[in-house]
Amino acid sequence: MEILANFAVFEGLDGSGTTTQIGILEDFFLQNRLSMPPFHITFEPTNGSIGKLLRSGLKGEEMLKAETMAMLFAADRNEHIFGDGGMAERCKRGELVVCDRYLCSSLVYQGITCGNELPARLNKSFPAPELLIFLDIEPETALDRIASRAQREIYENLDFQKEVRTRYKTLLPEFASQGVRVEIIDAFLPTYEVARQVWGAIEKMPIFKR
Repeated sequence: MEILANFAVFEGLDGSGTTTQIGILEDFFLQNRLSMPPFHITFEPTNGSIGKLLRSGLKGEEMLKAETMAMLFAADRNEHIFGDGGMAERCKRGELVVCDRYLCSSLVYQGITCGNELPARLNKSFPAPELLIFLDIEPETALDRIASRAQREIYENLDFQKEVRTRYKTLLPEFASQGVRVEIIDAFLPTYEVARQVWGAIEKMPIFKR
């Protein structure tokens, strides 16, 4: 497994707080930019044309087959990482790239909806991150957090999220065994404590020791 240096990824169940924590981290970087390496905060699905179609599918506005979703996620990711100005290019020129969700999400979510073989084949050429931060939380708690959202996404139900957590727990050791540094953080903790632990994981990356 190729590991892309200077690349960190947030993963977790829906409602685990990945978006909140990556926002806090971005604010911290901006407030301390003079002492930080160059950085880039991003997310998947992207805000490109393929990503927008995916978001429509996630909301149930576009009725897409599970296999189509898997292929769209891979296509969106291919542009995101290998396209001009993409994540791989940024990392290789010395930027710290932090992404809200990446290939683990496809292996987990699309693994549930259309089986393991297709997502594994579609994502086999993508490099793994140097650091993978998994925000762990009970599915019931995660769904309570997003209960007030005006619109639920197609994967935001309890049985599905239970399976998501089980699959992450199986997949993370596999990534760790191949050289990815995996940090599991209890996302039930107060937001500020999760953020403190997130920063503790990020600041250990070699890019901060240059």
